Amino acid sequence: MERRNFAIELTTEPLPPTTAGMNQTHEEYPIMEMTLSPMLDAGGISPVQLAYDWSRVWRLLIMLALCVIGSIGNVYMISSVMIEDHLKKKGNTFIANVALADFLISGFVIPLSVVVLLAGMEDPPQVCQFQWFVAILCFVVTVLSFTLTAAENYTRLCLSAEVYSVITSRRVTVTVILVWIISALLAFLQQYYRLGPDYCAKRVLPGIIPYQAVIAGMFLLVPVLITIVLYLRIAYQVKLARTNPDFKPSIAFTWDYSLMQANMYSFLMFLIFWSPFVVTVAVTSVRNVSAYLFYNLAWFALSKSCFNNLLYCVANRHFRNAYINLFHYCCCKTTVSPHTPNSSARIHGHRLKSPGLTSRSSFP
Repeated sequence: MERRNFAIELTTEPLPPTTAGMNQTHEEYPIMEMTLSPMLDAGGISPVQLAYDWSRVWRLLIMLALCVIGSIGNVYMISSVMIEDHLKKKGNTFIANVALADFLISGFVIPLSVVVLLAGMEDPPQVCQFQWFVAILCFVVTVLSFTLTAAENYTRLCLSAEVYSVITSRRVTVTVILVWIISALLAFLQQYYRLGPDYCAKRVLPGIIPYQAVIAGMFLLVPVLITIVLYLRIAYQVKLARTNPDFKPSIAFTWDYSLMQANMYSFLMFLIFWSPFVVTVAVTSVRNVSAYLFYNLAWFALSKSCFNNLLYCVANRHFRNAYINLFHYCCCKTTVSPHTPNSSARIHGHRLKSPGLTSRSSFP
């Protein structure tokens, strides 16, 4: 009997550590295990492939159109900053950074959905989680880049040349790298600790936890408010300067102000596309929402990355000229150099004389 009892003890003794490990796993995410609730109508839509009641062909055509327009347009937009004389400014690196974030959406996130749809797969969790990670990453990068763009525009248009000289190429490069590091860290924390709505599992977390409130305030509300204030400040100072009879803006100032307006329109477009989804995410903390509404607004927000480049083509002549030159180069194998005379040669003879409002046309 003693030997049998000893044998029984040997077989049952390893079980408690396994149970303890399972309990420890549950304790790591107590909020997720206990309070996550499914969305309404969660079975009729996919976070990767859109609504199931839509025709498979229509879904495929929509995704392909977004991929083509977004990918080509964002490549054109990034290239424009490199080839157009008036756009070759270190401050415009932040504009290219927004285009790079948009390219990740149109060139990686949406094409993955196309592959899943063509393969007839059932929403692979790894694919969905990767898409959500990249979406959060690009969202934060875009928000911070818009704020930096507005700050650079304000410094270039409204402050002195001595103040603008603080913005060096090295500092711009370091700032862009820090933006990507901070954004990647925030996206990783959201994925690893499963904070906020579980995008892929179609579940929401009732109740705003302190982490969400702090992060939303620091990396969303504050940058957005700063961007709005800076653009309003620029518009006010320019309007005030134009009331002065001695105010004679140079060609460079006119072009820089036009680019600032295009940046402002791009920021407003970002708010229009992303605000409905951000508000819906916030509403999920107090009430349940429909999965149809949640995921359709998510795709609507992501589609912004495919149309932002078109806005610059319409709103700014220098981006438009660069797009035309790039199109001729790709289709006709002509040079990408602009056909107009060197802009810097014209600008240096038209310096703005009005105090407090300046414009610069090239790297210092």
